[in-house]
Amino acid sequence: MLFGARKTYRVETLGSSALRQVAAPIPEVTPEIRRLAEEMLGAMIAFEGIGLAAPQVGRALRLVVLGVPPESMEKFPTPGELELLPRMPLVLVNPEIVSYDDSVLVERDEGCLSLPDLFAPVVRPHRVVLRSGTLDGGVIQTECGGLLARCLQHELDHLDGVLFVDRVAPSAQEKLRTELRRLQRFGEKHEFKRTTRR
Repeated sequence: MLFGARKTYRVETLGSSALRQVAAPIPEVTPEIRRLAEEMLGAMIAFEGIGLAAPQVGRALRLVVLGVPPESMEKFPTPGELELLPRMPLVLVNPEIVSYDDSVLVERDEGCLSLPDLFAPVVRPHRVVLRSGTLDGGVIQTECGGLLARCLQHELDHLDGVLFVDRVAPSAQEKLRTELRRLQRFGEKHEFKRTTRR
């Protein structure tokens, strides 16, 4: 079809109260939850992200979608990378990190679909153990490393109202101040939403 219907996708931006709420657990996977997951996957792809949490689309629910590229797998991959990266994109229902390996901390620049064009260094554990439900009622529990572990920590922070800029070292916060003010002004002009069509 030459002129296919295009869909509009929105994500909440800095200043939106939705980004600071603690998300509620999902008691059961209903058709509405499936539709929300599909909408979130569409938004993540439309905005060219690798992860998106339900609060970023204005829903205070413990739902996360991931699209971490399989080529991000570490040279010595964790069981989680081997299991989950080939299954991308992936929907996680009530995900939680049950343990962190604090023996190796890695600093890496992060960005966020809700804070467009802003990147800053964040120190996080290199490995975590994820436990999560899936849309089909399954349960995942596995150790994850590399970019997958970082993305999980970033997205699960969203479920607790935490943004990556909250985790930036105080010495780097000063450099961010101007950019955060810019994003706040952008949000005020656009009702704290970014929009794209796909």
